[in-house]
Order: sequence, then C-alpha cells, then structure tokens
Amino acid sequence: MSARTPAFDLSQQGIDTGSAELHWNLTTSPLIETSVRRGEGRLAKHGPLVVETGKHTGRSANDKFIVRDDETEDTVWWGKVNVPMAPEHFAALKEDFLAEVAKKDTLFVQDLYGGSQPDHRVRVRVINELAWHNLFIRTLLCRPEAEELPGFKPEYTIIDLPNFQADPERHGTRSETVVAVNLSEKLILIGGTKYAGEMKKSVFGILNYRLPVDGVMPMHCSANIGPEGDTAIFFGLSGTGKTTLSADASRTLIGDDEHGWSDTAVFNFEGGCYAKMIRLSEEAEPEIYATTRRFGTVLENVVMDPETRELDFDDNNLAENSRGAYPIDFIPNSSEENLGPVPKNVIMLTADAFGVLPPIARLTPDQAMYHFLSGYTAKVAGTEIGVTEPEATFSTCFGAPFMPRHPSVYGNLLKERIAKGGVKCWLVNTGWTGGKYGVGHRMPIKATRALLNAALDGSLNSVEFRADPNFGFDVPISVPGVDDAILDPRATWSDTEAYDDMAAKLVGLFIDNFSQFEEHVDKGVREAAPTAA
Repeated sequence: MSARTPAFDLSQQGIDTGSAELHWNLTTSPLIETSVRRGEGRLAKHGPLVVETGKHTGRSANDKFIVRDDETEDTVWWGKVNVPMAPEHFAALKEDFLAEVAKKDTLFVQDLYGGSQPDHRVRVRVINELAWHNLFIRTLLCRPEAEELPGFKPEYTIIDLPNFQADPERHGTRSETVVAVNLSEKLILIGGTKYAGEMKKSVFGILNYRLPVDGVMPMHCSANIGPEGDTAIFFGLSGTGKTTLSADASRTLIGDDEHGWSDTAVFNFEGGCYAKMIRLSEEAEPEIYATTRRFGTVLENVVMDPETRELDFDDNNLAENSRGAYPIDFIPNSSEENLGPVPKNVIMLTADAFGVLPPIARLTPDQAMYHFLSGYTAKVAGTEIGVTEPEATFSTCFGAPFMPRHPSVYGNLLKERIAKGGVKCWLVNTGWTGGKYGVGHRMPIKATRALLNAALDGSLNSVEFRADPNFGFDVPISVPGVDDAILDPRATWSDTEAYDDMAAKLVGLFIDNFSQFEEHVDKGVREAAPTAA
C-alpha cells in the first residue's frame, strides 16, 4: 500500500472493485506515462499530453440530471437546466455503474478538494477508468498535501466511465450518455462521454448547491488582485473577454473560471485552468500559449502532426471547442494561496452585438443584481445558420447551466455582499460600437483596458457621469486617455434613429427575459430595469 493511499478505501464506500489494479493519487508524471503506454494520448513536441474525446467535444447539457427526492424537491430550481431524475432510475443506474466498476481491470482514484479556502471546501473522490481523465481532474481541482491523503475521507464521489452506455428505458435518460447527480447520496455518475469537463463542472455544481447555505457566494467568474491588494472579479459568458481581461501582467491571477466569495476572501474553487485553445496565438495570449509547451498540460482535441508532433491551433477538424488543462501555477503571476481579499470591484462583461450599450457603466447594488440575474451577451450574425441579426443571449448569473438553486438565491447573496462591502460595480461592453454587428466595429481593446484600469485604480470614481436614457445606469462623460466620442454609444452611430430603434428592441428583450424573476426580487431591483420608450 502506497503512502498516498487513504485508510478509508472504496470497499468502505460499498464499491466492489473486483480484481482491478487500483492506482491511488498518482502524480503527474506516472499518470502521463500510463496514459501514453495505454494509448490514451500522445506527447507533443514540447511535452504536453494530447488526447481526443471523440464525438463529445463539450458538455452534454441535455444528458444531465439531478435526482428529485426529499432533499432536492424544494431546494433545486427545476426546469430546462435542472432536469429531474426519479430515485428509482438513479438506483438502477447506480447498480449498473457499480457492476461495471467491478469488471474493470484497472482503476484510477484521486482524492481532491473543491475549493481553496479550508473552511468552505469539499472533499471529493474521483474514480476513473482512463488515466488521462484522472490527470485532468487532478490538474483542475485543488490537490491535498501528501500528508493529508492517508486520512482523507470523501464527502462526494464521482465515478466517470466513458465506455458505460446508459439505457434510456431502464435509467430514465435521453440517450446513452448520462451525467446523474444525487445530492442526497453525494454521488455523481458520468457515462458515455470522454469529455473531461463534465467532472469539473459537476464539482462546480456541488459548490453552487452547498455554499449559499453558509452565506458564501459561488460565482462563475475570473478574479485577480491589484498591487494594492484590491481584488476584482469578472463575470462574463464565453466570448466576452473574461479570461483575456483578467490576465493582466500588472495584477495577480486568483483563477479564471470558478470562485467563492466568503466573509474573508475570494477563493478559487480550482487548482488549474481550462482554457480554449482554438486559434490560440503566442502574440495575443502569451501566458496561455506558453502552457502548451509544458509537460503536465493536457490538450483536448488539438490537432497534432503525427510525425513532427507540432500543434496546429487553427485546425478545428477535431473540435471548435479544443481545450487545454494546466495547473494554475503555469501562469507566472498566479496567486500562491489561490485566494485573495474580498473584492473592491465587480465587473460584469457583455459583448453587445446590438451596439447599444456604452463601453463602461457604473451600477448601483440593485442594478448589479438586475444585470447579474439577466446575464446578457449577444450572438453575432453568421455564427449559426439562419442568424442574420444579432441575437440576445441571457444566461442567469452568467452561468445558468451550473446553478442548481433558484437564481434569486445567488442574486440576493451578490446584492448583500456588494452593499456590505461598499463594492463598486461596473458593466463593461466588449462588443460593438458605431452600429450593430456588420455595421459598426468591435470595441477597441485599448479603450476597454483603459476604462477598466480607471475603474480598478479608482480614478473613474472622480469623473463626471450622466444617466443612460435607456438603462438608467451612470456612464462617464469624459475619461483621460479615452476618446470621449466612444463613451456615448448613440453618438457613434451615423444613423441615430436606427440606434433608437435598436435600443428599444434591446430594452424590450431585457424586460421580457426578466419577467421570470420579478416575483422573486424586491422593488429596488424591479425598478433597476431599463425603461421602454
């Protein structure tokens, strides 16, 4: 028995592993060695492990379920995102999963933490049939010290069997793929997909369910710390610049995706990063690019020349959603503690393809809650067949697929923490100016960074503001180092009447979307809504 093997083993969890060879808490090098030997992946020229996930190159959102029982009946926000599974279907699924586990000749087990702040982390045990999956989750979660492993006793367990195929009739699934979450048994079963991100997001879902009970705000955001110890958090959906804008050489990175906001800290849920790799360039994102030349990085669905082992990040033949997983300390200016002080600034990022929103706006706590619950960004024309106009996307809390509880739970927590800490809140538009997509142009990154820096260093607080006529939030009139013209979106349009029509359309979309939350928020938040003309 290895010194990294816990006394509380799988048999004590009622898991029969048959005659399988168990590999407990292997570190990076042996896991990579094993992955290559078993033909699960190949080493690229500069050291990363390159793997392919097959037909599943992203999350299988339609195959995720939460068991509906006495624990979850009144605590989970049931609907399109949180889809119920009957307890009897889960029981059958568990029986078949455990039978499959008992047939395996080799299994890999990692004992890990979800969350870097000891008071609020959860202990998670992950059981894998693939060595590279075990490496992935070890890279992405927080790793215990070696001396902690013998006494490790898990609170939650994830079993991930990509070769398992669910039976829709017996298991109540929609296909042969399944992600089943049982919050009462604290057990998650993942089958029929090799996409490793399902494990990471399952732990995020656990923390999103647990932490609000303790008054801790779970967040789908990036976070960094300024030289004066000032923490900033960045909410934003894909394509809004969340990772890019938080990766600032002058600030220390806490993390790029999932965090908690407690009474004393903003803490990373993870010990690694999971970045998009498609069309990655050394010039645009040098820190992330450097991780693709490191031993210990796992690259999913990145095309590699079989002879030279050179990587081609522009080739999307395997996936548009190619990804890289690497330890957070591969980023040079990352936080050693994986946490920072409570935030002084909250940034909500949106890529407004309608060209209506200003490049930056200051929000009151009520407005912040309104825009947090709205979670707005926009798809641009041409990204999908039949999309010829900008299309609004609303993902509540900037992370609806991972929020088990009602959005108002998270919204009220955010509002309380903002008010309690006197936190400054900003809405930053990284989308279009001078017209909608196809007419105007993308917001200059130089202007966005200048405005963001002014917000974070406090200098933006001393400039003159005006009230936006559509959304009511405060917009700066003039900011040193930024062209004043860009601060008034209407003035950037050559056809101001067309701007007014587009603004009215976007306001209507906000109002229609927010109707689902009106009965769950107070008067102040309802009055923070934009005003229809």
